[in-house]
Amino acid sequence: MTAIAELDHVTKRYGAIEAVRDVSLKLEAGETVALVGHNGAGKTTLFKLMVGLSRPTSGSIRVLGDDPAAGEFAARKRLGYLPESVSFNGALTGREVLSFYVRLKDVPMAKIDELLARVGLTAASNRPIRTYSKGMRQRLGLIQALFGDPLLLLLDEPTTGLDPALRQEFYEIVQELQQAGATIVLSSHALTELEERARRVIIMNRGVVVANGSIEQLHRIAGLPVRIRVTVASGQAQGLAALVGPVPNWREINGHLVEFDAAPGAKIALIRRATDKGGPAEDVTIIQPTLDDLYAHFLRTHGEAL
Repeated sequence: MTAIAELDHVTKRYGAIEAVRDVSLKLEAGETVALVGHNGAGKTTLFKLMVGLSRPTSGSIRVLGDDPAAGEFAARKRLGYLPESVSFNGALTGREVLSFYVRLKDVPMAKIDELLARVGLTAASNRPIRTYSKGMRQRLGLIQALFGDPLLLLLDEPTTGLDPALRQEFYEIVQELQQAGATIVLSSHALTELEERARRVIIMNRGVVVANGSIEQLHRIAGLPVRIRVTVASGQAQGLAALVGPVPNWREINGHLVEFDAAPGAKIALIRRATDKGGPAEDVTIIQPTLDDLYAHFLRTHGEAL
């Protein structure tokens, strides 16, 4: 695959503070990446470095073949960026703001109406932005990020202030862009939203990348136990216990459900014992560790107090 962006041993200092420390990573064409971490982990700084709003203290960055820190960053026209805190001149209307951005990116004016309709802002487009709600300003920011059919889209907390319907619409737009070949980087604290949508997850802690891989790869690295939930007939939990044997975190719920943990290597054997023919099991559910669980694990591993 072709690298859309490449960071090589990048560090960014603000005085004595290292916001980003020795980060090396590649973003490949057409992938969707979740960039996660606590507040102050370095995610927004990383975005600003890739956009060219900040220069690295050391290391090098290439985005769409260009150096963002260079005076001429031609690739910016094919790069979309939605910052965490969207801010526009409140005296301008939404349409006036978007007219400014289409000129910057040499985009046809007709694109404004198309995207206004897509995110449900047509009726408010001629109102001053000071009358917009937070969610409406967020949608306006999303439109400007989508101008120019970006090859790289950097989205910092993009669904903040969006209702569930608009959140779903937003992810449909993201999926369309990804299928058309764009690289999408999503930074969000809503990890459940990212888990099914990101091909790769990058976890940052105190300016350092502490994990980088697919959900499956992170599962293998972390080695977290899975949760096995067994439905049994009323009063049959002890019969199941006799079949399964000693297991970590055994828990009985409402007389009909039993849960226990299984290490990755022990999962199949425990399921076979739990579902032994003639045993009390009526149904079995396997609950994999979530992205929240993986995130907490890698932060604990690297000394972050949760």
